[in-house]
Amino acid sequence: MNWTDERVEKLKRLWAEGLSASQIAAQLGGVSRNAVIGKVHRLNLPGRAKAGGSSSSARPAKRTATTQRPANFQARPAAATTRTVTRAAGATMLKEEVEVDAFQEIEVSRPLNVVVPISRRLALTELTERTCKWPIGDPMKDDFHFCGCEISDASPYCTYHAKLAYQPVSERRKAAR
Repeated sequence: MNWTDERVEKLKRLWAEGLSASQIAAQLGGVSRNAVIGKVHRLNLPGRAKAGGSSSSARPAKRTATTQRPANFQARPAAATTRTVTRAAGATMLKEEVEVDAFQEIEVSRPLNVVVPISRRLALTELTERTCKWPIGDPMKDDFHFCGCEISDASPYCTYHAKLAYQPVSERRKAAR
């Protein structure tokens, strides 16, 4: 596919209007979504505003310091704020307004009555159709092994590891919120 001047101009116009790469590819015809994305990058076109957002073309500011959070904390978006950041564009420093999402930490309580099974520490060659195949450790290390406990009927894992592997949809949706 040839990128004629007309097609490039149409790409620029559609990109500025906020159409997705798939939508642009469909309107141009004879070009894939990936080809559109590649051309956009080669043309160094600016990022687009999110639907309903500001017309800022910058990405949200990156956090410079990360703090350790307990495993039972989750972050939820609280509100979007705008702040000024500086970034380098070649040898020039640019100041621009970016929209930053603030997050609210929410503690997730885990059940305390869960009993973690004692692993039988089986090697791959020792596994059978009745043993738990949950991997434990780094496969590149000597202490890597599989759980090896007795499994339930239709699962490759013991009851404990099956609960970790297969979460009901409702619980996944709660965790994602």
